[in-house]
Amino acid sequence: MRPWTIALGIVAAVLYALSISNEFYHATSPQWLSWHVALRKTYSVIAFALVGYLLRRALREGGAHRTAAACIAGVAAYSAAIEVGQFLAGSREGPLWNAFDVACGALGGALAHADSLRRRTATRAPVPGPHPR
Repeated sequence: MRPWTIALGIVAAVLYALSISNEFYHATSPQWLSWHVALRKTYSVIAFALVGYLLRRALREGGAHRTAAACIAGVAAYSAAIEVGQFLAGSREGPLWNAFDVACGALGGALAHADSLRRRTATRAPVPGPHPR
């Protein structure tokens, strides 16, 4: 078995179940905070970045080398699946909030891949060229 793929499946399933739970929604989005929506969206980006990181590792575990587009699109699709699940569970946020939430998923996927870009560029050898005089 592939450990990153297993971890991705478990984490994605748990986060999906939590995301469609009304009780979890109310616990993590206290109405008495005037900025509870921003807090919840921040949670979602962090959770999507975690899913994206695990997706990137699972893809590389399977032999993929270029994973940026797959991470962004995959986590955005996962976010869209959550929106469908929330709709079926009774949430009626509306299409603009749904689109914003899917964009948060894409952002999380991009953030999950950004750390690998930073590491890759930090380890590249300098490009030879003319020396300044």
